[in-house]
This record gives sequence, structure tokens and C-alpha cells, in this order.
Amino acid sequence: MKVCVLGAGAWGTALAIHVAKKHDVALWARDSGHVSGMKKSRTNPLYLGDFIFPDSLTLENSLEVAIKDAEILISVVPTSGFRSILKDIYRINKNIPIIWANKGLEKDTAKLPHEVAIDELGNPSEDNGRHFGVISGPSFAAELARSLPTAVTIASTDKKLSTIAASLFHHNNMRIYTSDDVIGVSVGGALKNVIAIASGISDGMGFGNNARAALITRGLAEISRFGVALGAQQDTFNGLAGAGDLLLTCTGEYSRNREVGIRLAKGQALEEILDGLGHVAEGVFTAAEVIGRSKKLGIEMPITEEVYSVIHHRKPPREAVLDLLGRTLKSEN
Repeated sequence: MKVCVLGAGAWGTALAIHVAKKHDVALWARDSGHVSGMKKSRTNPLYLGDFIFPDSLTLENSLEVAIKDAEILISVVPTSGFRSILKDIYRINKNIPIIWANKGLEKDTAKLPHEVAIDELGNPSEDNGRHFGVISGPSFAAELARSLPTAVTIASTDKKLSTIAASLFHHNNMRIYTSDDVIGVSVGGALKNVIAIASGISDGMGFGNNARAALITRGLAEISRFGVALGAQQDTFNGLAGAGDLLLTCTGEYSRNREVGIRLAKGQALEEILDGLGHVAEGVFTAAEVIGRSKKLGIEMPITEEVYSVIHHRKPPREAVLDLLGRTLKSEN
């Protein structure tokens, strides 16, 4: 099968390397200089170190050329650019199926990627709609590139597309589970980044394992409430795309969002933190959109509220954590 991966950041490159072990893959990036450098070195040192590209992986900076012969697309562009790339894809090829791996909510609209896809590609339940899907779960790019065991979930609007997409990834060190809960998998992937910032703040303050465990557990409750209100299945949040991804992002050494929280706790300015990361930390931009949407849904999300206050209103991190602990008594259910 001929596959096109859109976006040559760390995760896009790792997925392209993995898929290229079984299929022909074109990896697309907008920056011609970045593509030229990768062609010469057959690596992506800017985002993924010195992992060598398989011979079956080609590099393109022309979207038309990259998509031309592809039978399926895997989009890993940041959520901020997702709508734009979908418009371009629709203009070039109205029928090619797409799976995305980007996470977060779109700025200003607070829409999840599947809602953006419906806007631009049509509703899959209608005759003019195109089927699509999302891949998400506990996965760091460097570990996948190193061929370490990884298990994730693919959720799609169509069983046939789920089977095709799963076959792309389900080999070597990667195991795939399928789902029909596109909403739940999308919500889990987006909101876990906000909770990971809270976990990082707690760790950076030296609050210990008890506090981290509490934040993860109550953070999962917030994510579940938000997702179910949008139509997600509760069980999804007990799986890889829910609890699994949340646990990894809140504790893993490669977690950019956790790192943001740790640095905020140390007193660094947000602008300085983001400049130093060199990668996108989606939770920073997701927090505000989640808060706005949760208010419309009538959902209480205290951890997300405190993260939002720290990021956007410069609330002292210690004060945010103590305010969470001092909330009024309530039932856990």
C-alpha cells in the first residue's frame, strides 16, 4: 500500500518510519529546507535524532506530489493547521481516506479534530461525507522509532477503514486496537495534555507521588465527563486512548506538556518555556478552549481551570495546587 504521512515532526516521522517497514511511504513537510536536509542525511535530526529512514520512505515538500499516488493519508500536522491541510487535501483529492494523529482543540472554535474534519470533508453519516479516523494512545515518538513495544487505538467512522488503517501499523513492535468511538479517542488525546501540565506543576513543586496520583485520577474524571457530554463512550476512557495515554503523558520523561508544568513550577515564564521546547505542547493552547466549551456544557473541571489560570492569568503554581486541595467536600462519584 502507498501511504502519505503529513507532518515531519517527531511523531509524524516516527509513524512514517514504522509504516515504511511494510509499505511505501511519502513523508511530507512544508519547509523545503527541512525536507532537503532529511533527504541528505536520511534522518530527522531536528525532531527525532539519528534514526535512519528505511529505503521505502521518500520525502516531499510538494503536497500534490506527496498525495498523488497515496491510497491513505496519515495527518500529523498540529491541530492549529489541521483545517488548512484538510482544505488542501480536499482540493487535490476528494476521496482519499484520512487518519490523523494530531491532538487538541482548534483555537477560537474549540472544535476537536473530528469536528473540523466534518466541517471540511462532510459528515460520514451522509452521502457526501468521507470516512476518517484517529490514532491515539500512550506513545512517545523516540520509543516507537527505537522499536520498543507500543500499543495504541485507532477509532474510525467505518469498519473497513479501521481494518485497513490497523493493518498499516499492526506489525513489528506496534499493536493496534480498533474502536468506533472517534469522539472518545479524540477527547482523551486532547485533554490529557492539560492534566499533564498539572502533573508537571505538582512534580516541579516537589509535592510527591500521592499528589500526582490524585491529579491523574481526578483528571481522568474530568476528561470522562467532558467526553461523555459530547457523546463519547465511557469505556473508552478506561482504555489506551484514555487512562493509558493520560498516565504516560503525566509521568513520562519525554512528555512536553509535563515539562511545561515542571518549568512553570520553577518560575520560568511561559514564553521562555515554549521557545526552549522546540516542539508543540498542545496542552498550553487546549486549556483555554476546553474551559470555554466546558462552561457551555455545564461541566465542572477544576484541574483544567487551575491550569488555565496558571498559564493565562499567571496564577502562582503553588496557589493553584493548594486551591485544588482546599475545594469544598464532595462525593467522588
